[in-house]
Amino acid sequence: MATMIRHILESIKSLKRNGWMTLASASAVTITLVLVGIFMAVIFNATKIAKDVEKNVTVSVFVDIGSTQEELQTLENELNKIPKVKTISYSNRDQQLAKIQKQMGDAWNLFEGDSNPLYDVFYVSADQPSDTKEIAAKASKLPTVFKADYGGVSSDKIFKIAGTIQTWGVGAALLLVFVAIFLISNTIRITIISRQREIQIMRLVGAKNSFIRWPFFLEGAWIGLIGAIIPIVLFTFGYQKAYTSFNPELLRSNYSMLKPDEFIWKMDVLMITVGMVIGSLGSVISMRRFLKI
Repeated sequence: MATMIRHILESIKSLKRNGWMTLASASAVTITLVLVGIFMAVIFNATKIAKDVEKNVTVSVFVDIGSTQEELQTLENELNKIPKVKTISYSNRDQQLAKIQKQMGDAWNLFEGDSNPLYDVFYVSADQPSDTKEIAAKASKLPTVFKADYGGVSSDKIFKIAGTIQTWGVGAALLLVFVAIFLISNTIRITIISRQREIQIMRLVGAKNSFIRWPFFLEGAWIGLIGAIIPIVLFTFGYQKAYTSFNPELLRSNYSMLKPDEFIWKMDVLMITVGMVIGSLGSVISMRRFLKI
């Protein structure tokens, strides 16, 4: 325990002694984690929306504002006549607003009553996902229908985009991590070169490689932790803003982004973990050549 405390204190002293090098390494981690956070948020939300599309194989038929009860009944009868329609459900504009208020909070209370900008909606489910496009096309031609769609853009495009984002997004995130490890290892290597005499003396007096390596390993972890602070702050506030801006439109089509209170803390933990792993690996890699006999 005493040895570990010594290593921790030594790693903190090293951070202070090599302030500019620490700043350079932490900056590399910061830039990497900002980009990784963006990629991961896009990947996870694209996957979530694709799953929503798959589960909610429905056509949202938005009714013209001001339609009478008789026109609504007529429209429902016409929708029932469309081939391959499985079920039909109805949600009025007040229910639509209540659903958004539940997801988005009290800020949407301003739109109650006559200020409500939403539409009455019929949700039409198809027998098969492949029938959705055909039903949407026929429903859009009916009287008093403002718009009929199944997700704002076609489901096949959503699946294609989600697949592309998952494939290239993960690849880009991994590439960024490897670049960060390379940059940090080279930055820390410069620090180690300046302390090469100290390392040689420690080896001459019989210090084991693990004893020499631990302070540098912990120093890399500290750098990763410091570099994760700014990305965590940016992601926490940035995702809240993105959720507030884009989620109401998705909710109108019965889809949604990942909720901030369930998603942000997981991403924050992920960025801290990735940052510390990147820093530690960079230190270990940079130490290898100096510990060879």
